[in-house]
Amino acid sequence: SAEEDYNFVFKVVLIGESGVGKTNLLSRFTRNEFNHDSRTTIGVEFSTRTILVGDAVVKAQIWDTAGLERYRAITSAYYRGAVGALVVFDITKHQTYDVVDRWLKELYDHAEASIVVMLVGNKTDLAQAREVPMEEAKMFADNNGLLFVETSALDSTNVEEAFETILKEIFYKVQKQKQRSSQSNTVSLASENPSSTAPAQVERRPCCVAL
Repeated sequence: SAEEDYNFVFKVVLIGESGVGKTNLLSRFTRNEFNHDSRTTIGVEFSTRTILVGDAVVKAQIWDTAGLERYRAITSAYYRGAVGALVVFDITKHQTYDVVDRWLKELYDHAEASIVVMLVGNKTDLAQAREVPMEEAKMFADNNGLLFVETSALDSTNVEEAFETILKEIFYKVQKQKQRSSQSNTVSLASENPSSTAPAQVERRPCCVAL
């Protein structure tokens, strides 16, 4: 089926405090749905969506990790293999922004150092109750080498852009890695077989990519 015809699978995790809207960001992006009565996620859930990035078909596997402390031990294993992460906070609750540092530490403790990370300020539909200035969060993201966007899962603002931006960033990172890899292969193949007039070309179609 068309759904299964893809070039890459990218695992992306959603992390952040309970109640910031991670589950609704996931459902808005993968199913274009919003649930006003969504319950706290227990453990881990994931959904997928396939999008086109350049000429490649990318299957995004988005994991929604529970934000509550008592599930922290369960979720730590699910960072493994992730090539992207969205660290989500609620712009109307400064406390959820204050602990972003702790979430980043946990992420870097469990994930690859090369993981692509985006800071997401959610619930812009409640702008009148804003507690976290956009400029403050943007500066934090810039200082920590993170992508940044503000979203609203309720009215769909920037949800597509957030996921598409991080998936494109991961894709470009993978392409650069493949180019470096093929260049080093060309050098070694040429030196091992100097009589060869053209370097061997290796076609790779990975299903899962670890950066």
